[in-house]
Amino acid sequence: MQLHTLKPASGSTHKEGKRVGRGEGSGKGGTAAKGHKGAQSRSGYSSKRGFEGGQMPLYRRVPKFGFRPFNRVEYIGINLDRIQMLAESKGLTTITVETLVSNGMVGKKDLVKILGRGEIKSSLNVSAHAFSESAQKAIEAVGGSAVKI
Repeated sequence: MQLHTLKPASGSTHKEGKRVGRGEGSGKGGTAAKGHKGAQSRSGYSSKRGFEGGQMPLYRRVPKFGFRPFNRVEYIGINLDRIQMLAESKGLTTITVETLVSNGMVGKKDLVKILGRGEIKSSLNVSAHAFSESAQKAIEAVGGSAVKI
């Protein structure tokens, strides 16, 4: 490799377009490729975001359904079968949110809700932000404890 053989990677550079409004001889003089009259041909023109030339804008054409409250609390659901699998593979008797975070099942800022799919075989102490009714009953049925934090 030598300095005179260096060139940018293909597709990484773009040629500048033809300079407009620089005289008739350039082929882009006169109206400077802006057409005749109208707001877009004037200097200082700027349209509103989403403006489609008077056509009904997309954000108004698309139907809107439902309502999502701004203060909604969203939980990440972890089922009992995944907790049982984690406890068996790591040999744990206590499952906390920190345990789930360290094993990559949830993020550290996520709220965790334990759900009742699957079955739990061993007695575990599980602490999470929320529990479904079936999950809480299943954990307590095998002698474990479900602690809300």
